Amino acid sequence: MVDALILAEGKYDTSDAKTAHGLVRKSMRYRIVGVIDSKYAGMDAGEVLDGRRRGIKIYGSLEEALRENPGVSVLIVGVAVAGGMLPPEYRATIREAMERGLSVLSGLHEFLSDDPEFSRISKERGVEIIDVRKIYQNMKIFYSGRIREVNSYRIVVLGTDACIGKRTTAWMLADELNGRGIKAVFIGTGQTAWMQGAKYGIVLDAMINDFITGGLEHEVWRAYVEERPDVIIVPGQGAMLHPAFPGSFEIVNLLSPQAVILQHAPGRKHLEDFPEFPMPPLEKYIRLVELMTDRKPVAITVNTEGMSPEEVEMYIEEVERKYGIVACAPLMHGVSKIADLLAGEIKVGLEVLR
Repeated sequence: MVDALILAEGKYDTSDAKTAHGLVRKSMRYRIVGVIDSKYAGMDAGEVLDGRRRGIKIYGSLEEALRENPGVSVLIVGVAVAGGMLPPEYRATIREAMERGLSVLSGLHEFLSDDPEFSRISKERGVEIIDVRKIYQNMKIFYSGRIREVNSYRIVVLGTDACIGKRTTAWMLADELNGRGIKAVFIGTGQTAWMQGAKYGIVLDAMINDFITGGLEHEVWRAYVEERPDVIIVPGQGAMLHPAFPGSFEIVNLLSPQAVILQHAPGRKHLEDFPEFPMPPLEKYIRLVELMTDRKPVAITVNTEGMSPEEVEMYIEEVERKYGIVACAPLMHGVSKIADLLAGEIKVGLEVLR
C-alpha cells in the first residue's frame, strides 16, 4: 500500500466528507497517514469522527502534512458533495500537491483528468489523476440472468437517507460474519468502496442506468465463482425516498435478498442536503421494504448523529418493542446482535438455496 493524504478542508465534520470518513474507518488500498482540515488541525481523525483514536492526524495544510509525511504519494479528494463537483477552494491544494509530485484520486462526477490545468500539470510532473467514477462510465454489461445461479445468502443494506452509513454497516457485518467463520463477501456500489479496496463492485451512479443491474450482476457472479461465499453483502446507494439520489431499487430487484437491513438516522429532521423535504417516518420505509421483498427488514441500524447515548438506547428499545425488529447502533454497539440473528437464518437459507 502507498501512503495517502485525504483533503477534506472545512468539511471533515459534515456528511459531505463521507469519503474521508469511510477511508479513516477502513482502507485496504491506501495507507491513510493524514487528513487535511485546518478546523481540526492537530487532532486525531478518528476521535473527531466518532470518538475512537485511529492514529491518523489532521493537518492544517498540505505543507504541514508533507513535512511530517514526506513519503506520501497520493492526495485523495475526501468529499462527495451533492452534484459531485469539485469545491472551488480545493483547486489550489490539488494543484500544489501535483506540483510536488503527488498523484490525485477523486470520486467526484467532475473528472479532474479532463481539467486542462490539472491535465497539463499531470503530464509535466508525471503524476497520475485517477477519477474513480470514470473507470465505470463505460462499463456496459447487460443483465444475463446468471444471478439466479448464485447460491449464496444475500443481504442488502438500504438507507432511509443518503450519507447515512449503509456502506459502513455492510463492511462491519461482513467483518463480523467472517470473524465467526461464515464466509462473507462485500460488494461495493460506490466510489468510496473502490477507494477502500473492495475486491468486487461497481460505482452505480457513474453508469448508464440500463447497465447497472448487469454490471452488479457481473460483480456478484464474479465474487460467487471466485470465492464461493456463504454470504454476499451489498450496500444500497442514495436513499429509498430521496428525490435527488438513487433509490437502490435496482440492487434489491436484482439480488432478491434473503435479508434487508434498514439504516436510519432518527435525529435527522430532513433528507440529506434538502431541508424542504422532511424525513419520512420509519414505518413508511418498513412498509416499502415489505412491498418490495415480501418480508420485513431483519434489522434497523441506527445512525446516532444528533442523539445522546441515552436517546439512542431509548430509540432502540422503542423500535424493537413497536416493530418486533432487532435494532442496534453499529458505531456504538457493533453488529454482533445482527450476526447472532442472521447466523441461524443464513444456515437455513443456504440449505434451501443449495
